[in-house]
Amino acid sequence: MAAMFTCCLGCCGDGGSGHIPLKEMPTVQLDTHHMGVWGVGVATQKVNLNQVPLGRDTNSLVLRHDGSIYHNNEEKNRLPANSIPQEGDIVGITYDHVELNLYLNGKNMHCPASGIRGTVYPVVYVDDSAILDCQFSDFYHTPPQGFEKILFEQQIF
Repeated sequence: MAAMFTCCLGCCGDGGSGHIPLKEMPTVQLDTHHMGVWGVGVATQKVNLNQVPLGRDTNSLVLRHDGSIYHNNEEKNRLPANSIPQEGDIVGITYDHVELNLYLNGKNMHCPASGIRGTVYPVVYVDDSAILDCQFSDFYHTPPQGFEKILFEQQIF
């Protein structure tokens, strides 16, 4: 079963980022409250979280605020020009360990991207006063078939 994380981020401000280990395949939904510089996607543990925008190296695959999807400093795909997220939009992301797919307000944007390898984690960053809400369950839009919320790994001693 693939996992989904809806990301309505409670991140705001200047240069915030973070990552959480994934057990299954994720989906994310972002609720954009204040537009600025932001990005969301997947990254390895080796990604430099202090250098935005992400997507500059082989350690991250991210959708950027301008609708471009970057990996290894190369644009892998782009949202259609009339589908760049605006304030109040919900951006959904699925990742099946090969391909990152994007949804805008529940609609598949049909612009997949791939290239990242190894164990990845969800990653979100904000800068330039951007405000995003990120949810990892209780999604605004029903996840695509085969995806569900992230199941976090737990160690039992």
